[in-house]
Amino acid sequence: MKGINTKVAGLLAATALAVPAALLSGASSAETVLKVIPHADLKNTDPIWTTAYITRNHGYMVYDTLFALDEDLKPQPQMAEGYTVSDDKLTWKVTLRDGLKFHDGAPVKAEDAVASLQRWGKRDGMGQKLFEAIESIAPVDDKSFEIKLKYPYGLVIDSIGKISSNVPFIMPKRLAETDPFTQVPEIVGSGPFKFEKEQWVPGSKVVYTKFADYVPRKEPVSAAAGGKVAKVDKVEWLYIPDPNTAMNALISGEVDYYEQPPIDLLPILQQADGVKVDRLDPLGSQGMLRMNHLHPPFDKLKARQAVLKAMDQTEYMQAAIGNPDYWKVCQSYYSCGTPMETTVGSEPYQKKDIAGAKKLLAESGYKGEKVVILHMTDIPVTNAATLVTAQNLREVGFNVEMQAMDWSTVTSRRAVKEPPEKGGWNIFHTWWIGGDIANPVIHSGLGAGCEKAWFGWPCDAKLEEMRTAFAKETDPEKQKAIAEAIQKRNYEEVVTHGNFGTFFTPVAYRENVSGMIRSPVQFFWNMAKN
Repeated sequence: MKGINTKVAGLLAATALAVPAALLSGASSAETVLKVIPHADLKNTDPIWTTAYITRNHGYMVYDTLFALDEDLKPQPQMAEGYTVSDDKLTWKVTLRDGLKFHDGAPVKAEDAVASLQRWGKRDGMGQKLFEAIESIAPVDDKSFEIKLKYPYGLVIDSIGKISSNVPFIMPKRLAETDPFTQVPEIVGSGPFKFEKEQWVPGSKVVYTKFADYVPRKEPVSAAAGGKVAKVDKVEWLYIPDPNTAMNALISGEVDYYEQPPIDLLPILQQADGVKVDRLDPLGSQGMLRMNHLHPPFDKLKARQAVLKAMDQTEYMQAAIGNPDYWKVCQSYYSCGTPMETTVGSEPYQKKDIAGAKKLLAESGYKGEKVVILHMTDIPVTNAATLVTAQNLREVGFNVEMQAMDWSTVTSRRAVKEPPEKGGWNIFHTWWIGGDIANPVIHSGLGAGCEKAWFGWPCDAKLEEMRTAFAKETDPEKQKAIAEAIQKRNYEEVVTHGNFGTFFTPVAYRENVSGMIRSPVQFFWNMAKN
């Protein structure tokens, strides 16, 4: 245990802000309650409708998956007991394990899994590629379903077992039949915790209670795989947007876990009595500057390339993260440290070049259109990145307008396809965990399927053909060659987005909390409060 010095104690006293009593009111002594400060406010609750990580984390609380990635990012059975594959690799049969039950008391059936996968496949980039290869998918009986493919496809289980947004969570058929572009009206899963809708206060508090009928797998926990054991009776997410207030709540013991403390507060947390700081994510996250391809000026390739010319990852990371122990320059669109990492195609954009950016902008035919940047002010990393982008683009000659809002509002606003003057947008900033961008098929940000593509809606048939070829290929060397060709084409002909650097975000928690899982995704099963 580390003692907190007099200087730090004085700083805490000077900066302490009152945490609303309603947020931190105690539960009865009979309950074990884990109180968490999440990285964002939960506004949208359907993890198929949105890729927002706060909604993904919410999804993992209440839903379960057929397969799940272990700490080596290998898919393992989760709700599935197992699967079989025909000799010609065209027929896959998945069998559910015993004891699966939804929170409303209904048993989980194969028809629920089929309907859930079909809905996911209409929204998720990797799911869309999988369903292009599927001839049919249907229940065989209550415990099993069958997938018939048009051609052999090497990423069937990898797709169904993907670890992050959009995760193919399983929900009841009656809810999975909801239009995938409309949020489900009810949150009913079969996972280790139940969502208590009556206690949900958007902008303040989310409550989950242990699902007594959940039957964990017997295997040890390993990232998203293994036994999901709920070791507390209740988990409360307490949204505290002010970092100093959140930090002081953790130091005083009013909360137990701070999911994403700002890097500049870590020295204080590391010296505080009863607090531990740890890094659970082995791959880190990649920052994304996302441009809207539907409207001027970024409907023109050279305007998008002008933005890349104005970017400098070191500049972004120094502003957004600061401490060099927690960031690095990585010019690959695929997560650094994974087999597909490459710099192919990035060479013209590895150094900031304002003169080159101005030249490209002029060649694009830019007419001074307003560039609306969605400025999320409640998340330090994207807040800083937005400020850097705005300054750079003004220097290049773009007419920039920043519109301030919180992240939960951005997750709704970015779905708007109308022009910026009618409630749309031109740029927003986000990030992807390493597990979400490890190859060109799982990387939704590299999808160029026009109206089916992720927010920003890039459109390039050739890029989509190349992503499909990657999914069909089974030879690792040939896969790597295709991945490099995709990245090269993206830089030269598409520019789906800009990469503003790789960073690592530690967590902070009280020393009486244990069982954290090392994974790119934040999980709350297996965590205990002693």
